[in-house]
Amino acid sequence: MSESSSIDIRSQALDMPAWKSILGYIASVLVAIIFLGAGLAKMFMPFQFQTLMEQLLVPTWGSLPLVITLGIAETTAGVLVLIPKYRRIGAIMISGLLLIFIGYIGIRYGALVGRDCSCFPWLKRAVNPAFFAEDGAMLAGALVAWWLSRKNSSLRVPLLTLAGMAVLSAASFGYNTMRQSGIQVPETITVDGQPYNLRQGRVFMYFYDPSCQHCDQAARHMATMKWKSDVTVIGLPTVNPQWAGSFLHDTKLVAKTSLDTADMRKLFTFVNPPYGVALDHGRVKGVVTHYDPPEPEGGLRELGLIE
Repeated sequence: MSESSSIDIRSQALDMPAWKSILGYIASVLVAIIFLGAGLAKMFMPFQFQTLMEQLLVPTWGSLPLVITLGIAETTAGVLVLIPKYRRIGAIMISGLLLIFIGYIGIRYGALVGRDCSCFPWLKRAVNPAFFAEDGAMLAGALVAWWLSRKNSSLRVPLLTLAGMAVLSAASFGYNTMRQSGIQVPETITVDGQPYNLRQGRVFMYFYDPSCQHCDQAARHMATMKWKSDVTVIGLPTVNPQWAGSFLHDTKLVAKTSLDTADMRKLFTFVNPPYGVALDHGRVKGVVTHYDPPEPEGGLRELGLIE
């Protein structure tokens, strides 16, 4: 009886006041929503987020592995921070990821300012002073969740969660790879106001934002390339279609214009332009997601579109 009473007393001593438990729960749920959303988006749309990483000046060779790694890590952290027993581990992971991201943006701020850094495809954010306040608030929430959590030495469940997320990520990557190669494009779209048969030859569809500096630079670069005579370049503005003519004139990119962007984006999903699709008689031959010099020259040459 004496030993049982002693255990009960120690157990009660570990209990937190109600307000601390509620605050810790709220902080955990908030950061979990953010990180689960960001992680699952990267898992299920790896190629779209690969483009985003390259716009943040991540080297081409490391952009896709980084997306996959972040998707697994962010989702694992989001799950663990919701489980009281493993909340501390999840909060530590989230804090570490945020510190690395904030540090990277801070070091390269001059080159990245104004570029998109959206964690969610439907929530737009840009690199600017507000970025540090927003991510600092997330970091504060993760630290509160850590502070109001209990220490746990068992790593079995966290490691199993990590392994499960890795399997889910691998399955998603395989599905996205197969889906990308099996897309069926419509027979015709409207180009320069007239029906155009996409199955009559080789086509490069270039999705761009007329006000995007990265899209502008990529178009100017492609304008200097020697395209093969049987290749037709079709530009599809993702926003502000009224500026399409001025964009092509200013960049000197020889291309036709289609305003069927919304329909085509249902087939080719990506976060932000620039983005390109190579078609060979209506069949998807490949996509071009890399546009930082010297790309996309290598990708276009590999697809047989330029000399």
